[in-house]
Amino acid sequence: MTPCTDANPDRPDFDCLVFIGRFQPPHLGHLAVIHEALKRARQVIVMVGSAWQARSLRNPWRFDERSAMLRSAFDAEENERLAVVPLLDALYNNDVWVRDVQRKVRDIASPQGARLPRIGLIGASRGQSSYYLSLFPQWESVSVPLVEGISASQIRERLFHSSPSAGDYLSTGAFHDLPPGVIDTLHAFCAGNDYRQLIEEQVLLDQYRSAWAQAPYPPIFVTVNAVVVQSGHVLLVRRTSAPGKGLYALPGGFINPHERLLDACLRELRERVRLKVPEPVLKGSLRGQRLFDEPHRSWRGRTLAEAFYFALRPEQQLPRLKPVQGGDHARWVALADLDPESLFEDHFFIIQDFLGLPADFGMP
Repeated sequence: MTPCTDANPDRPDFDCLVFIGRFQPPHLGHLAVIHEALKRARQVIVMVGSAWQARSLRNPWRFDERSAMLRSAFDAEENERLAVVPLLDALYNNDVWVRDVQRKVRDIASPQGARLPRIGLIGASRGQSSYYLSLFPQWESVSVPLVEGISASQIRERLFHSSPSAGDYLSTGAFHDLPPGVIDTLHAFCAGNDYRQLIEEQVLLDQYRSAWAQAPYPPIFVTVNAVVVQSGHVLLVRRTSAPGKGLYALPGGFINPHERLLDACLRELRERVRLKVPEPVLKGSLRGQRLFDEPHRSWRGRTLAEAFYFALRPEQQLPRLKPVQGGDHARWVALADLDPESLFEDHFFIIQDFLGLPADFGMP
């Protein structure tokens, strides 16, 4: 990517404009912002959030897929001036996330001679730009009129509520708010196994919502999770059914009506994982307890997770795990092998928060 320079005779307002979004998927509203940024800046940095996360109904497409969809909407000269970079979420630590954004922008928008580059943060009116601006007061704000009637969440709803032959549905004109290159990508995506698995999750989610539809208030669920660490390994279970089939997750589950949170966590370790560590040892190894409450953290809706961090004393042998018939498969995973794309919901970020892992831990 060519760095910002003073070579452009049109002398645009900014050296670099930064646009942050998830682009799930990129639509015409996003493109309107980027086109305006290209008019006003020598270089545009598009930061693609929720990178390196497992596929889900909220984040169906990986970074490389979203990057290709974005670039397909621009010509060669425009792509030369576009930097499309991945941005990992840090759901429970704004400072980590802000530092990651600042570092990536600094590395691309390098100073020219003695002059620092003029950097701005661009976004649609009534979008998230006002929130982002509060985190980056050193950058100017550029607001672009919102393209009415386009919503990425509504696009996903239409896509995953259609039949497995959604390729036909994409051709009906219902996706007029998507550029041609994105529609082509979605055609190919709808023919694959990832789409079929997400359709299965959508069916389960609809059934879940229907079961609670008559509740007088939107339900709020409470779960517990255990972060058990020993000798550079963390205890995880591989999910055997949807949602998140095949992904790793922290041991845990729902609390019983008359159960304290810690007791529920210990019960899950005892019953579901069969962790061969005496309960007094576990209680003596408890090093932290936190509530994780990001509003979109769970597929089932508003779900609060109380997580407990157990740091077991280093030993030559990791504690044995007894398989549970018909249950999820538990195993010890080396911290160096943690991959955010293979972890369920926000469980990577829960581990990251307790262990103080850097923002780029596990990134390629």
